[in-house]
Amino acid sequence: MKLKEELLSKIEQLKTPIDIKLGSPITDVQFNDSVVQEIDYLTQKVEAQNPNLLPLCYAVNLLDGVWQLQYSTSREIRSLTKLKYGLKVGAVYQVIDLKNKSFFNQAFVKHRLGLVSGYVLVTATFEAAKENYSPLPDKRLNIDFKKRYLAIENIGGLTTPQLNPFKIVPARNPKGRVPVFDITYLDETLRIGRGGDGGVYILSKVEKQLPISQLIALSMSKYQ
Repeated sequence: MKLKEELLSKIEQLKTPIDIKLGSPITDVQFNDSVVQEIDYLTQKVEAQNPNLLPLCYAVNLLDGVWQLQYSTSREIRSLTKLKYGLKVGAVYQVIDLKNKSFFNQAFVKHRLGLVSGYVLVTATFEAAKENYSPLPDKRLNIDFKKRYLAIENIGGLTTPQLNPFKIVPARNPKGRVPVFDITYLDETLRIGRGGDGGVYILSKVEKQLPISQLIALSMSKYQ
């Protein structure tokens, strides 16, 4: 089995039936050290076989589209595993619009008994980081977070368009520094990256019935 398939298979095996049903990502806080070390080892082995060492130069087109988060060690994703009042995080998507150098992260949330469902969405723009040692971009993106949307889509089986979204606030960028994201592995179906805090993100490409460009245009138009 190829290392990439081995990594994704290991992540899938660790998911609970409800994780699989909801499409939820998993995080390192859910497992003991030996399991986390195994995932980290496999992740580093896959990164070492990156077919696109300078993704922002020669494979930037692969970023475009819809990506689903499968595993992460980031603080933001860890916090989603600690939701209260019977809520559980579902699928987490990142939709990248390469043409406009923008993206949004959307995390769906559902009550375990189906009483309520909604999502949290954050919009952002990005640009290739300028490195002093080279005029060419390589793998680092500078991020500028824009807005955060909180929405409730359904309560007790009834849709709630008046609450979708019910709150819009500015997204907070870290004080005194620019958020960055390093793309450490990229191909047609898998992306691995590391945030400025060292958190790992493992995402798989999602195929949608709508053309990707149309899906992004429809999604982004709602969250300007």
